[in-house]
Amino acid sequence: MSKVIDLSLPVREHWRWHVKLYPHHTFEDFFFLHQFMDYNLHGFTHVDALLHYLPGTPPIDKVPLDKFMGEATIVNLSHLGENDGVTAAELEKHGQHIKAGDIVLLRTDWPLKCDYMSKDFWGKGPYTARDACEWLVKRKVKTVGYDYPPDYCLHYEVTDPQHEYKAEEFTTHDVFFKEGIFVVEYLCNLHLITKERFQFFAIPVLIVGAEGSPCRAIAIEE
Repeated sequence: MSKVIDLSLPVREHWRWHVKLYPHHTFEDFFFLHQFMDYNLHGFTHVDALLHYLPGTPPIDKVPLDKFMGEATIVNLSHLGENDGVTAAELEKHGQHIKAGDIVLLRTDWPLKCDYMSKDFWGKGPYTARDACEWLVKRKVKTVGYDYPPDYCLHYEVTDPQHEYKAEEFTTHDVFFKEGIFVVEYLCNLHLITKERFQFFAIPVLIVGAEGSPCRAIAIEE
């Protein structure tokens, strides 16, 4: 029997990601409860189109669904802690099972160590080093997912709010997107995956012209 594992963060009001759910109609004034929602397309568990970083590239409704589904594997980096880098050396040691065309999920268990509702989740989290991104490019992976804030510069939103950003500081975007590699950000529950290889799905909403989309990410173990 297949085992389905939900890898998605719950969506709720958050200090960093604008989200608000409010009623348009209630049972008191209509036959139905009808709600509207304001939402950040890059909040909580979501996927990026390359358009998020590269002008002139296709929006999310033009990205083939197979970029966000298929055979996946996980790299266990749960020994990493605060401000530790996911480096090429770490992937060389723990990621030799990665194959070309894989969806690769980088597991640090950061959501277990730090509440994603807190500022420390960003201010103290692990990050992806540029040499790790280049290592994955050489392995010709299809998509990369993370359970931590992917770029070191995201620390600055908490630690240095006046920081003047440069494009190349957004390391995963700067390396992966230029190579046509897609990303799934802010996963959770990666510790519940017990098999080295499994099926993964992170299907975006078909929002015409959008440069990203919320998704419900799941793993299926056979």
